[in-house]
Amino acid sequence: MKETSAEPGSYSDWAAQLLEKLEPVLDDRQSQRLFHGRGHAHFGLEQVTVDWLPPVALITLFKSQEGPQVEAVANHLHKTLPGCTSVQLQKRYLKSGPVEVLKGDSISSFSVWEGSLKYKISLGQNRNTGLFLDMKNGRQWVVENCRNKRVLNLFSYTCGFSVAAVNGEAKSVYNIDLSRPALNVGRENHRLNEQSLNNVAFDKLDVFKSFGRFAKRGPFDLLICDPPTFQKDSVDIAKDYPKILRRLSQFMAPEATLLLCLNAPNLGGDFLMRIVEENAPDYSLKTELKRPGVFADDQGKGLKLMIFEKEPVEGKHKME
Repeated sequence: MKETSAEPGSYSDWAAQLLEKLEPVLDDRQSQRLFHGRGHAHFGLEQVTVDWLPPVALITLFKSQEGPQVEAVANHLHKTLPGCTSVQLQKRYLKSGPVEVLKGDSISSFSVWEGSLKYKISLGQNRNTGLFLDMKNGRQWVVENCRNKRVLNLFSYTCGFSVAAVNGEAKSVYNIDLSRPALNVGRENHRLNEQSLNNVAFDKLDVFKSFGRFAKRGPFDLLICDPPTFQKDSVDIAKDYPKILRRLSQFMAPEATLLLCLNAPNLGGDFLMRIVEENAPDYSLKTELKRPGVFADDQGKGLKLMIFEKEPVEGKHKME
């Protein structure tokens, strides 16, 4: 690994500082983030995360770090995490985000538990593993709030929300994503959990060209919208999120619920509040879901999950 000199004011012993701040493993069978530097809550450690994806510990670097420091962290994880058979390093500062094995076995495709549900993990094939751990509370909210609901899951990726919705006894789920491979993993995630696909559909579609299709399949009671921040020739969320909101009346039920997600470092919760007020004024904020505590964010740049509900028609009439 390329060595980098310490910057003024940074910690000289990067590994010691990181190991001191690792979260305890709550359940060695469950996936969890052990350290999150990306929220800028830990000075000198802003460019690293550590995930426990049993039996793999995954160190992710967003900036090159000295080899001996990374090796010290890998040795500690391999020795102390119960059941850890592999420690791997992802170099996200490189375009392809390559992954290399630092300790133990080479494991690239496996499944992990989150609560009572299982999800497929892939290391070294894509920049992302297949499961966003900061979205855990969002998936749990879906489990608890979608019984008998018709769910539209936009930008569904590997369909983690869909798995949660089926577990929560949703009436139906319609998954939309531009990536066919991601949707195929979504199908596999349902099968991992022995869930029937009778009322689950998957379509490879461009969301912004498919509102008519949604209208024919709807109306939907719950919209889950978790768009990427930016994808070349596909999504620029600052410009495109409002396009979805202003079309809601075409495919959402009269008293629908919205789970709106935002993971754009330069956009805060006030952005979601503003675009809902401007483009879907019949909806009002019900609650904002918290991220798991390890995802502390000192700059307000982390994931936002906000629940909006449409005002009941009878309530509106009473006010008038």
